[in-house]
Amino acid sequence: MRSLPHLLLLALALCLASCFDDEDYSTSATDFLVSDADTVRFDTVISGEPTSTATFRLFNPAKKYVRLAEAYLEGGASSPFHVNIDGAVLGDGTAQAVEVAGRDSLSVFLMANLPDLDQDEPQFVRDRLVLVTEGGARTVIVLEASGQSVVKMRAERISTDTRLDAARPYQVVDSLVVDAGATLTLPAGTRLWMHPGTTLVVHGTLVAEGTAEHPVTLRGDRLGNMFNAQPYDRIPAQWGGVVFASESTGNTLQHTDIHSATFGLRVLPGSDTATERLRLENSVVHNVSDLCLEAEGSRIFVGNTQITNGGAGCVSLRGGDATFVHCTIGRFYAFAGGYGSALTFTNADAEGRALPLVRADFLNTIVTGYSTDEVMAERAYADEEAVFNFRFDHCLLDTDPVDDETVAAACLWDNTKAAVWREDNFTPAFDYATLTFTFGLAAESQAVGTADPSVTAAYYPLDRLGAPRPAAAPDMGCYQHAASE
Repeated sequence: MRSLPHLLLLALALCLASCFDDEDYSTSATDFLVSDADTVRFDTVISGEPTSTATFRLFNPAKKYVRLAEAYLEGGASSPFHVNIDGAVLGDGTAQAVEVAGRDSLSVFLMANLPDLDQDEPQFVRDRLVLVTEGGARTVIVLEASGQSVVKMRAERISTDTRLDAARPYQVVDSLVVDAGATLTLPAGTRLWMHPGTTLVVHGTLVAEGTAEHPVTLRGDRLGNMFNAQPYDRIPAQWGGVVFASESTGNTLQHTDIHSATFGLRVLPGSDTATERLRLENSVVHNVSDLCLEAEGSRIFVGNTQITNGGAGCVSLRGGDATFVHCTIGRFYAFAGGYGSALTFTNADAEGRALPLVRADFLNTIVTGYSTDEVMAERAYADEEAVFNFRFDHCLLDTDPVDDETVAAACLWDNTKAAVWREDNFTPAFDYATLTFTFGLAAESQAVGTADPSVTAAYYPLDRLGAPRPAAAPDMGCYQHAASE
């Protein structure tokens, strides 16, 4: 049993500790919590679906603890925003008090779930998060988002000729299939937002009618950021890709932007090379974890198109009949696992059997990447039944120089002997931190002014974005260099 003096000493110690704790907390109205974001903005999000989580921090610059006595959303329980402050959830728009140590910080987690107002245009929403310290200092963070209504497609099969409406995006949740004998038409401005793993499989015909001002877009449906300011839209493998089945013919894609998929366009073997399977013009296939474009035993035409950053390579041809005019083919894949080449072609099928390469023509085209050789030609069969015909004419090629004019006429070699080479052909410089890649030509590039003018006049007097090419000395690739640069 403790004696009375011991109890008095204990009480005195507790009192002193309590007084000391109180003195450690600021009650000054000038000790604010400082946010590293005055405004937290979600870009366009899908209405009716929760967003990914955004994070920002609150700092206490004072030496003493600051008690956050009150935190609330001005929109209250009806706010579409949901906030968690260092583990404390704002139930009904308000939260319990939390404490921030001197010269310390805490994390705030934010998400949104905007109501679906069934409108074609994005609907803007704003709220304010108000933080009040025990001393009465107020910190206000503005929260903003725009909700986009979408047309949901679940396990959809197109069995008759169908023309979509470009007024609002289509969210494709399960694979979209175009049956044999049916044509799916995507008018200018159509947006297909594809769920992870979702594939567009075409047994019939796909027609994309994009324009330079209103391209057709196929991308993933994750609209937020993966972390910090890095959008999911710049991360590969966000959805499957587009498959043209063996019986599919007459597919035409104009001004179509296909990006951040597992693979881009896959043309499966057809019965012969007499019928054109795919015509891809003025388009972009970019940033996929596998191949951007692969075709086997098929006739395809690709013009004025950017095919870039495929993890397993950009273009792969197995036999068939292929023509590329004014294309930019570049492999600068930014993620681990990139192992392919910008361009590969062979006269064997995927099983290693002979498959004639009737034609592989590349005119006014750039083929480059970050390795020392980005053009891989494999003649697997030398017999006449598996012909191996290819030709480069007025091309910039990242490979060893070739002296044979019958297969490489008026070509330039993208190597260290040039003024600029590989990624320095393009401007602005690639930003690997933000995964931003722009393939316009730098003034010093060998591709500037060295294309064949007769090919340009016959096929593409305008570049992919509609800029005129000079009649006398056009540029190679799909983008015309702007002299003002």
